[in-house]
Amino acid sequence: MRVLLAVLTMMFAVSMVARAADTISDESIYDQVRIKIANDRTVGGGNIQVAVTNGVVELTGTVKLDKQKQQAEKVARKVKGVKSVDNKLRVAPV
Repeated sequence: MRVLLAVLTMMFAVSMVARAADTISDESIYDQVRIKIANDRTVGGGNIQVAVTNGVVELTGTVKLDKQKQQAEKVARKVKGVKSVDNKLRVAPV
């Protein structure tokens, strides 16, 4: 009985550590989204602000083309840990 209890306790501890390792911080998501947007040929950084709360990315600012708006959202969605993207980018040709 003690062995079974010890095994179950060990399995529980290992599963908790695995879950903690899978959790990605908002700061890490923020950094990755900013880097990927800045390096994207279509978006090219631009005037885009990024905010992340509990894995939800919010994009705000202005881009020149609708294509850039859509691409910024697509790039953000591909970042590991992103749960959803709230794309509030405005399209305003210069």
